[in-house]
Amino acid sequence: MRYFIITFGCQMNKSDSERIALILEQKGYKPALKINGADLIVVNMCSVRQSAVDRVYGLIPKFQKLKTKNKKVKTILTGCILKKDEKKFQKSFDLILDIKNLQNWPKYLEKESYSLFQPWHNYGVSYLRITPKYKTNSLAYVPISNGCNNFCTYCVVPFTRGPLICRDHEEILREVKRAVSPIRNTISNGAREIWLLGQNVNDYTSPGNSLINFPKLLKMVNDIPGKFVIRFTSPNPKNFSDELIKVMAESKKIAKFLNLPVQSGDNEILKKMNRPYTVEQYKDLVKKIREKIPNINLSTDVIVGFPEETKKQFQNTAKLFK
Repeated sequence: MRYFIITFGCQMNKSDSERIALILEQKGYKPALKINGADLIVVNMCSVRQSAVDRVYGLIPKFQKLKTKNKKVKTILTGCILKKDEKKFQKSFDLILDIKNLQNWPKYLEKESYSLFQPWHNYGVSYLRITPKYKTNSLAYVPISNGCNNFCTYCVVPFTRGPLICRDHEEILREVKRAVSPIRNTISNGAREIWLLGQNVNDYTSPGNSLINFPKLLKMVNDIPGKFVIRFTSPNPKNFSDELIKVMAESKKIAKFLNLPVQSGDNEILKKMNRPYTVEQYKDLVKKIREKIPNINLSTDVIVGFPEETKKQFQNTAKLFK
């Protein structure tokens, strides 16, 4: 029996797919090189972007064609799924399973049809203890949390991944150590790049020790022996602290690159987005980061055409970029 995983969305979904692969291989499945050679097809979807949802719709005719050639082909839908999207896809997939319940997937794989997707179910982050089957020889994604409490008005993540739940710092450190070690790692020479993942990494607090926030976790990862680069995504300007800037400035392992989403250059639009900072505060933060880390490369995310955005508000965003 062979499996094929199709992944849409962010690095978190890519990390989840690496854990799905491990669970399937423990069940006896082997990876298929092409979708045509698979007996089990897993679609790890993303409801955050409509384009990703549309691409899942585009796959359905292909699945139907594959099933006419091989009636044993089974399809699974998982990932960041809105309830309304789950209902739309129920007739198109054999199984709809919650990624947060990944450790229990084996008992559902033999079912003809099943839908067990409960985005608000308190499965926690225990599924992240599953060892990922790394897809590359140089990079390892390490989630530090799951879910989000920010409720930006344009984003569905709190509704697909649920409220913020953080992993224990010791668990995260063990995963990083394993990833960078050539002895304990399935990657031949150990990962050379570690990505710490969270919907908002700044919100991290270890459940094992409330004094350990994201800057302290970052320092702990930095202190792990080995030659590797540390990156993280995504931060939020609202609580990008001086402590975090200090850790970044003093570290030799943290990449001198930062994506700091501004989303809009107009304060009224930021308020409508439920982004709790102003353009002035964002500019002050960027200035402070550049002063402490002169060689840093900065990028950002921006949304244009936000509902009710006026021409003047758009021009304010354009002005910020200039």
